[in-house]
Amino acid sequence: MSTEPKQLLKENQQKLAQLKEYLDLASQEERLQEIEAEIARDGFWDNPDGTTAILKERTILSTRIDTFHTLEKDIEEAGIMLELAIEEADADTLAEVTGQIRGLGRRMHQFSLNMMLDGDDDQNNAIISINAGAGGTEAQDWAEMLFRMYMRWVESKKFKASIVDFQPGDEAGIKSVTFTASGAFAYGYLKSESGVHRLVRISPFNASGKRHTSFASVFVYPELDNEIEIDVDDKDLRIDVFRASGAGGQHVNKTSSAVRITHLPTGIVVQCQQEKSQHRNKDMAMKVLKARLYEAEKRKQDERLQEIHDGKDDIAWGSQIRSYVLHPYQMVKDHRIGLDVGNVNSVLDGDIDVFIEGVLLSRKS
Repeated sequence: MSTEPKQLLKENQQKLAQLKEYLDLASQEERLQEIEAEIARDGFWDNPDGTTAILKERTILSTRIDTFHTLEKDIEEAGIMLELAIEEADADTLAEVTGQIRGLGRRMHQFSLNMMLDGDDDQNNAIISINAGAGGTEAQDWAEMLFRMYMRWVESKKFKASIVDFQPGDEAGIKSVTFTASGAFAYGYLKSESGVHRLVRISPFNASGKRHTSFASVFVYPELDNEIEIDVDDKDLRIDVFRASGAGGQHVNKTSSAVRITHLPTGIVVQCQQEKSQHRNKDMAMKVLKARLYEAEKRKQDERLQEIHDGKDDIAWGSQIRSYVLHPYQMVKDHRIGLDVGNVNSVLDGDIDVFIEGVLLSRKS
C-alpha cells in the first residue's frame, strides 16, 4: 500500500507538536482556570459592564484550547484507523482515512493562521474603504472591480457585509465605497489588504485600445466599540468640599456647598459650586467628570485609528502593494512577499486567501 497516508499523518503530528509549543498550552489552560474561578466568585455578575472583557478572554481561550484538543483527538483516531486499514489491507478504509488526514492538515493550517491573529483588534469586524485614484472613469471602474472582489471574499467566508457609504462614478464604476465585513477575525485577515492596488489592462473606455494603468486605494480599519463604558470607582476619587466664591447669598457664605472631585488615576479635576446644595453640586461634578473621562477614552481610540491611518500610502505609482496585470500577460503580483498568481480571474472573483495568508505568515516569521 502507498506510504502517502503514513507520511501525511507524521507531518500532521509534527505540526500539532509545533502548535502546542507555540501556544504554550499549559499556560493558557492555567489562565482559563483563573478566569473560571473569577467568574464563579460572589459578586462577579453585579457589574455586567465590567464582565465583558473577561468573558471575551474566556471565549477566546476556551475556543483555542478546545480546538487544539479536538485536533489532537482526531489525529489520534486517524492514526488508529490507518493502522487497522493497513493491517487488514482494506483499500476503501485506507482511502477514507487518507482523506480525513488531508482534511486534518487543512484544519491545522487554518488553526495556525488564527493563532497568528493576536493583535488587539484582530478579532473585530472590519471597515473597508475603497477609493478610486486619479484617472476618472478608468480608476472608478477599477475601484468597483476591487469592491466586487472583496464582496466575493466576504461571501466565501460566510461573513456579513453592510454598505456604509457609496459614491457612484461619473460615468461608470465608483468613486468610493465604505462597507463593513462582520465575522470572526475579519479585521485580522483583511488588514493586510490596506494599500494601493494597481491595474494594467487594455482600456474598455478608450477606442484606441491602448494599455492603461489605474490605481485605487484600499484601507481597512477595525470596528471599535462606540459604547465606551465609564465606570468610576469611588476609591479612585478624592472629593473636597469648600465654600463657594463669588455671588450666592447667605447660604453660600455660611456652608461648604461647593464640591471638587479629583480622579486620581488620570489627574482630571472637576468642580461645581453653582448649586446651593452640596449634593446637587456633587452630582453635577460627577456628570462633568464622566464626560471628561469619556472624551479621554474616545481620544485614545481616535489615536489608535490615527496610528493605523498614518500607514496609508498615496494612491500613486511606486506605492502599490499589489499589481493586477491583464495585458500583455495575465498575472497578479504581491510586491510585499514577491508572490505571483497567474489566474487573474480567480483572484478578481475573491480568491485572495493566498495573498492574505502569505502576508500574515511573512509578518510572523
